[in-house]
Amino acid sequence: MRSDLDLSQPADGRLPAERTGFVGREAELAKIAALLENSRLVTLTGVGGVGKTRVAVRAAQRAQARYPDGVRLVELSALRDPALLADTIAAVLGLAEQDPRPRLDALLGYLRDRGMLLILDTCEHLVDECAILAEAILRQAPDVTLLVTSRQPLDVAGESTYRIPPMRLPGAAGAADDGDGAAIELFAQRAAAVVPGFAVTATNRADVIRLCRRLDGIPLAIELAAVRVRALPLRQLVSELDSGYELVTGGRRGAVDRHQTLHSAVAWSYDLCTPVEQALWARLSVFAGPFDFATAEEVCAGGQLARGQVAVAALRLVDKSVLLREPAQPPEADGTTRYRLLDAVREFGAQRLADDDSAGLVRGRYVACYLARARSFGDHFLDDDQLARYRKLRLEHANIRAALEYALAARHGPRERKRDGAELAAALYGYWQISGLLQEGRYWLAKAAEQVPADSRERAHALVVRAYLGALQGQPGEAITDASAGIEIADRLGAEPVAARGYLYLNLALTFAGQFAEAAAAGAEARRLLESLGDRIGLLTLDTQLGHLANSTGDIAAAMACVAQGLRRFGDSRELWLHGYLYTTQALALLAQPGRDAGCASAIGMALRAKYELGDIVGIALALEVHAWLAARAGRAARTAWLLGAAAPRWQAAGGRLAGAAVLEEFHRQAAEAARQALGGERYDELVRAGERHPLAEVVSLAVGDADELPGTGPSAASVPSGVLTNRERQIAALVASGLSNRQIAERMVISKRTVDAHVEHIFAKLGLKSRVQLTGWLRERAP
Repeated sequence: MRSDLDLSQPADGRLPAERTGFVGREAELAKIAALLENSRLVTLTGVGGVGKTRVAVRAAQRAQARYPDGVRLVELSALRDPALLADTIAAVLGLAEQDPRPRLDALLGYLRDRGMLLILDTCEHLVDECAILAEAILRQAPDVTLLVTSRQPLDVAGESTYRIPPMRLPGAAGAADDGDGAAIELFAQRAAAVVPGFAVTATNRADVIRLCRRLDGIPLAIELAAVRVRALPLRQLVSELDSGYELVTGGRRGAVDRHQTLHSAVAWSYDLCTPVEQALWARLSVFAGPFDFATAEEVCAGGQLARGQVAVAALRLVDKSVLLREPAQPPEADGTTRYRLLDAVREFGAQRLADDDSAGLVRGRYVACYLARARSFGDHFLDDDQLARYRKLRLEHANIRAALEYALAARHGPRERKRDGAELAAALYGYWQISGLLQEGRYWLAKAAEQVPADSRERAHALVVRAYLGALQGQPGEAITDASAGIEIADRLGAEPVAARGYLYLNLALTFAGQFAEAAAAGAEARRLLESLGDRIGLLTLDTQLGHLANSTGDIAAAMACVAQGLRRFGDSRELWLHGYLYTTQALALLAQPGRDAGCASAIGMALRAKYELGDIVGIALALEVHAWLAARAGRAARTAWLLGAAAPRWQAAGGRLAGAAVLEEFHRQAAEAARQALGGERYDELVRAGERHPLAEVVSLAVGDADELPGTGPSAASVPSGVLTNRERQIAALVASGLSNRQIAERMVISKRTVDAHVEHIFAKLGLKSRVQLTGWLRERAP
């Protein structure tokens, strides 16, 4: 069940850690294993709280060796807008949103050649959309298997369904087990966790059996009851539970289905809370993801719930297992403890909140809370703590989505809240770009632009930010249209800050569209407005964009001047996002200048470090490419091959290599051709595959560290055919054989000694030699 799993890990789809011991379910796991052997769509159904997620994860752990591309878990309980289903799955799989294709097409393209198990968890509220997606995956990705958890089947052709039963119970009270007694074992474990030393004994066994039978063996209901052992003797606990059921069902035991059982168990916990705790429980249901107490106070306090009461009531809800404490967060979360509600508990609270007059005020404060955070992030986008701020905001993604849904989902919602929703979507411009969630950002901005007045500042702001994301996503035509429309509205309203950003983003879109003269004009107008407003963030962004424009037109001096100006503006700042792009722009300018390879390597190394730390897939891929091009120019074929290999899956995730830029594609082609010719096709392909599979963290370290070989891929003399040196390597080898030192060779060839050192080491590695004497002999044997 979900309470036993750590679903707070980074959203990369890795299977979550189990927080508590796994009890029983061997028969169920054996059945699921058999179904996975014979079906590509297996749906686990059952009532809420029966443990579908827990069983699915354990079954996946046992089966993962069968899937060469691994297992990924996509948790859907917090997703409410079905239009974002493909985006959510793509984000878990690591697909960057720069891909210009429709999101479903990009997702299917990624899955088409992969052999993996994809778990779609908690689909009942999206059952139609999940069914359509499942059909598409089954049809177009023949080696992908789907394991689905839902309260109802998807009803898709080829689907195998298995209903997860409640945990087994003993027979009559006090009699010997007629099954595995898993429900009793679960209660004993969880009760012992809150009351050290608790055990099922001959004295209390009948009460434990009675309690578990009354709860129909539903794990979540049993766990909610077990925590009460801390406050009540077991006999009294069973008695209270019996009374609670009679109130709910009117004493007709046969009328209770297992959905009602879980509802009753949650209602029973609710009835045991004080009025203040009940009010907080209902208000906390607005949170779609984890939260800390400070945020809970900001959103939930008011009316009958004073601010000072929130933390105390929340701690009491933790004691009652209504609120779950999240595991320790990474350092970027500043050690703040975060909490969350289980799905069934949140749903119950939402029902109570819907009947409360405070519902609108609570949701309004929820939207306002995340609007304030988004504005703060945008205002401090270039501060030294950019990375920590971003990572902290990234932990709030489920809540950001929920805030946007509250504000923008209902067409007839309050006008002020829609304005706040539009401002929230636009204020997150930096968050959308760093996270790579460009498609999702454009989705919310489009929805915002539709729901605010046509001639409003909020609509203009939404359009110009949508233009920025569209340009970054490779949609310059749409971006030009959006930016132009936003500028027109902003000019009419006298909203200069919005117009300034509009011209800034129009410059980028026009550059990507190849309309360089128009881009320069938009850039000039952007500079005029940004300087008059003192918009430092905008001016730094413009320096980067104008550097890219200059590189695109071949004006290398202008590109270098833009980079230098941007770095001067930054001063001693340790910001990462724009620094990374400035260094990339600088590296591409240096690449075009003879004799500047060392400077290019230094710049692209800094760019790679920055982009890796932020997780910018496209920035990482481009930096790896430039490293590969430099290696090819130096004749280091093995390094070239694995670097190109390491870049390949990042480009695939982004939806295309190098944005199709002809000049950059030619650099790639030349590097790949030179490496293949030097290494031979078989060895080249081997190293490319090694780069694709190698852990990214180590690839980045080796790339920045100027390594020639990936660990474990170095060639031996037997594996490298003779006569595979490039022309440059043959020239250097001949000079080595003539007795010249590396420094003398560097002076003669007008290159750096470091480059000669690398060439000589590579020649030795390629030929399996260890000394200059051996190299001389090798050359003599092959002399004409």
